[in-house]
Amino acid sequence: MAHKYMQGRYRLIHPEKYQGDTGDVVYRSSWEFKLNRFLDHSANVVKWSSEELVIPYYSQADGKMRRYFVDYVVQVKGSSGAIKTFLVEVKPHSQTQLPVRGRKKDKTFLKEMYDYQVNQDKWDAARTFAKNHEMEFMVFTEYELGIAKRK
Repeated sequence: MAHKYMQGRYRLIHPEKYQGDTGDVVYRSSWEFKLNRFLDHSANVVKWSSEELVIPYYSQADGKMRRYFVDYVVQVKGSSGAIKTFLVEVKPHSQTQLPVRGRKKDKTFLKEMYDYQVNQDKWDAARTFAKNHEMEFMVFTEYELGIAKRK
């Protein structure tokens, strides 16, 4: 069954805060749309961009060098006035957890394992990049975005 995701171009309210092509701010899900709107409107967000930073990484899943387009780079002004930069990935919580075999078909389980490994490799590269550039890497799931509550 094919999933239909909300996708499109986000219209900026505060284009002066966006770092990149202000006419081409995309969102690939309703979750990214929600985050775009938050970043655009938040007074604490000084600057932000979407899919503008590319980090090379080695994919153990297929043994090749790949390019990771980080979902977001966000600069936030804290209560002390200090600016902190975050690299942010938006993913369903289920994709942050090691897949469990259960009763899944081989093809389904192998795809989940492949995706999990790719994500881990990308995120390891992002953590290293962030650390080397005095940034912090974060993964936002439906819980951090306030879309779902933890059970």
